[in-house]
Amino acid sequence: MNRSFKKYIPLLLLSAIVVVSCKDKKEQAAGEQTTAESKADTASSVRQITFTPDQYKLSDIQTGTIESRNLSNIIKLTGVIDAEPSSIATVSAPLGGYIKSASLLPGQFVKKGQQLATIENPEFITIQQEYLESEGRLEFLTQEYKRQQELRNEDVNAAKTYQQVSSEYKIMQARIAGLEQQMALIGISSTSLKSSNKISRTAGIYAPISGYIKTSNTNIGKYVAPTDVLFEITGTNDLHLALNAFEKDLGKIQVGQTVKFSLSNENDYRHIGKVYLVGQATDDKKMIPVHCHFTKDAKMLPGMYVKAWVETGTEQKSAVPSDAIVQLDGLDYIIIQTADSKDGYTFQLIQVAKGIEQEAYTAIELPQSVNQQSLKVVTKNAYTILSAIKNAEEEE
Repeated sequence: MNRSFKKYIPLLLLSAIVVVSCKDKKEQAAGEQTTAESKADTASSVRQITFTPDQYKLSDIQTGTIESRNLSNIIKLTGVIDAEPSSIATVSAPLGGYIKSASLLPGQFVKKGQQLATIENPEFITIQQEYLESEGRLEFLTQEYKRQQELRNEDVNAAKTYQQVSSEYKIMQARIAGLEQQMALIGISSTSLKSSNKISRTAGIYAPISGYIKTSNTNIGKYVAPTDVLFEITGTNDLHLALNAFEKDLGKIQVGQTVKFSLSNENDYRHIGKVYLVGQATDDKKMIPVHCHFTKDAKMLPGMYVKAWVETGTEQKSAVPSDAIVQLDGLDYIIIQTADSKDGYTFQLIQVAKGIEQEAYTAIELPQSVNQQSLKVVTKNAYTILSAIKNAEEEE
């Protein structure tokens, strides 16, 4: 009998192991199911939350509906406000010299013809001296030319004598004309010099246009060469937008199109311009220059950064205020109010696809299963609700 019992011991042990193993698998499966259900409940709670009436009031939440708006298909551009070439001037000293006086600072306004600085150069003395000497010589040659001309008309003098005087007279006229132009170039009046006969070692540097000093590279005693820039002047009367567009958008931008733009410190595109020139070649960054005229505003100055867009057509789209769209885990959502009772207000996240953003509204695409007509969208303080949802997620 003992031998018979020993024979069945291995079979009994095997049966026990199988029973225990099956029991463990069932418990593991039951545990996994419970965990999955717990995760599902957590995910569901993360996507919605209920506010008490006091919380709702304190959060100052406002709701609205999804609107059907006429939004334009746009091309986004960036650039700066720039002055016309005729409103930009670079001032230098054509013959060089030493700065004798200078007092202008960047930002100061100057009128056309206003003296900007005084420069000193020994060459100025030589030019003025030659001019006065040439004027004296011309005075003699003028009388001599007239006398020889009369004598020649009476056939008294030789033709050679008359031709020689005539040649000297014309050479001196050309010399004086050249010296006058040199003096005009350095800022010395030939008329004043002729009337006063006073030679000066200094000359004034004058503003060629009216505008504001952009840069000033002068100080007393500094030597400047003819190629050195002393002042840069920028006028503010003739301004335009110098925008940049991607080369892929070249065929969509045309002269006459409306441009809406804003300054860097503005959020609304309330300034309007018109495209008047589209470049036909790209720069090193593969950008196309687009120039636009606009109505000048007092606070707009050359060099200011602007954001702009060009309308290329309009289309009816479902849209919500841009503040109604929130981001969670890299996805875009709107928050809708699903319940409203004395016990509280329930909000739920709905994922959307963003489209065109224009004038504080953004086009959206909803899931096909959602009926937008019945939605009550949170339009103000949506991120307050999103923060509450995130906190609920962390607690769970």
